[in-house]
Amino acid sequence: MALFSSEHLNRGVSSKEVVSWAAFDFANSGYTTVVLTAVFNAYFVSVICGGADWGTLLWTVTIAVSNILAIVLMPLIGAAADLKANKKWWVVMMTVLCVGGTIGLYWTAEGTILWAILMVVVSNFAYNVGETINSAFLPELARSDSLGKVSGWGWSFGYCGGLLTLGISLWIVLTMQAKGATAADYVPYTMLVTAAVFLLATLPLIVYLKERAQPQSEARFWALARQSTASLVDTLKSLPQHRNFAWLVASGLMFQAGIAVVVTLSAIYAEQAMGFSADEIIFMVLIVNITAAIGAFVFGYVEDRIGHKMALIVTLLIWIGMIAVAYVAETKAMFWVAANLAGIAMGSCQSAGRALVGVLAPKDKSAAFYSFWNMALWVANIVGPMTYGVMTWVSDNDHRFAMLVTGMYFVIGLLLLLPMNLKKENA
Repeated sequence: MALFSSEHLNRGVSSKEVVSWAAFDFANSGYTTVVLTAVFNAYFVSVICGGADWGTLLWTVTIAVSNILAIVLMPLIGAAADLKANKKWWVVMMTVLCVGGTIGLYWTAEGTILWAILMVVVSNFAYNVGETINSAFLPELARSDSLGKVSGWGWSFGYCGGLLTLGISLWIVLTMQAKGATAADYVPYTMLVTAAVFLLATLPLIVYLKERAQPQSEARFWALARQSTASLVDTLKSLPQHRNFAWLVASGLMFQAGIAVVVTLSAIYAEQAMGFSADEIIFMVLIVNITAAIGAFVFGYVEDRIGHKMALIVTLLIWIGMIAVAYVAETKAMFWVAANLAGIAMGSCQSAGRALVGVLAPKDKSAAFYSFWNMALWVANIVGPMTYGVMTWVSDNDHRFAMLVTGMYFVIGLLLLLPMNLKKENA
């Protein structure tokens, strides 16, 4: 626990408490990896929707609905958490809701479309809100000059949660496949595993994490909700005075749309376009998580050496190369190359983006600027997958064409980043 010595933490915060907070990243990483990235998304299209041409579009619409719900309700939930100083309560409630929705996916099969949609919307909404509220504990735990260190440790720990849940899921798939089982037989059990890991990994947070915020007893709920919404609007109006931040937001909106496609649709692409089996997809995503963890760690040192903007440019070039390789790939080996390129770029790209927000945001408005940045990323998580879904629908289920079109988001994001001038913003 030397990593979390007193030099990194606020007074009164113990290493055990920080580990319990970071364990929530460990918990929810299994959900995103198994449900959204590696297993259930492909199962939804191929089994629940019977491989219909509209299956991918319906999946992207489902994810979009859950994200829109989070965007609409998050200001209200955030206001409630501030008013009562009960962020921990909200994290626990969202955990229960996400775990419950994930367990509900156990009862999905061919034709259970409405039930599957409901459970995905509920669980993904709860994941989004829980992750956002849990992040708000960071300033209470870490010293101001160690926010990046503590946050980065939680991010890395999160990859371990994804690896554990995926590893158990892969064991279930291989064991049941050996007995002649199909995806309809073993995928539901991976949902139970995902829910169990999520719940168990959240228990330390329930026991050890303390609520240090003070209730805003004189504030009214709707007044706080209006203030939260007004803060986002004010940030939007101030963009002309912060042009370099505006360039970053525009770029982030684009490249995050591309990242969202890879995260939520890579398994579908691997299955539909490359002929990967369920166990091959799980194993590939497992290895890519390792690549992403190593890439994020190593690239942090590279970023400090070459600068935040140049680091983000490099990662976007890697993303563009990944799309090109995936598009032309005719063999599984070549697609493996594309997948690991995505792993290298994944964590480093998002980390560089967050760092640039810190560089460009006014010191007295950093929270508002980060909120606006996160809101832009949520919108991107709707736009990117929806674009891919529409492209597969209009192109008679041509996943290569859809990948190429949505890959243009990385190109546009790179072009929008080029005019950004850090020296001018800081002058």
